[in-house]
Amino acid sequence: MDVFTAISQRGSVRAYKETGVEEDKLRKILEAARLSPSASNRQAWKFIVVKNRETRKKLASAALGQSFIGEAPVVIVACGTETKSMMLCGQPAYTVDVSIACAFMILQAYELGLGTCWIGAFKEDAVKKILGIPEFVRVVAMFPLGYPNQPLSQRFRKDLDQIVCFEKYE
Repeated sequence: MDVFTAISQRGSVRAYKETGVEEDKLRKILEAARLSPSASNRQAWKFIVVKNRETRKKLASAALGQSFIGEAPVVIVACGTETKSMMLCGQPAYTVDVSIACAFMILQAYELGLGTCWIGAFKEDAVKKILGIPEFVRVVAMFPLGYPNQPLSQRFRKDLDQIVCFEKYE
């Protein structure tokens, strides 16, 4: 599968089979994060792999009760470890860097036949307490990981002319 196929066909999965994720596939997904770009190559991130059923259920509760998160065999919690660093453009480097790494992992997961769903709706303090994450670390995102138990639905996407302009903002 080429990258564009993964980008165009991947979708959010909210129902998972109980089948576990093979260690070699999980390692390849995590390797995709390790190889992703980051500001000044700092790699200021930490990814917590959660397999414990009770912990996954607690994370689902911290994510406003989105129960499917706890039903996936794995949840990856993505954290920024250097939160004071700002890019020259004014953006916090950790949010950009961790987001890129998550995108790489999500595409790699799809290529391996696994499903994911980017989760941004969660109570950060609750997630930190559940996983023992230090106060200075920020939780940027988390995503369940597993084999889809439903067909992917078609996603609506705006036409290019609605989101792209040339030479100046229009």
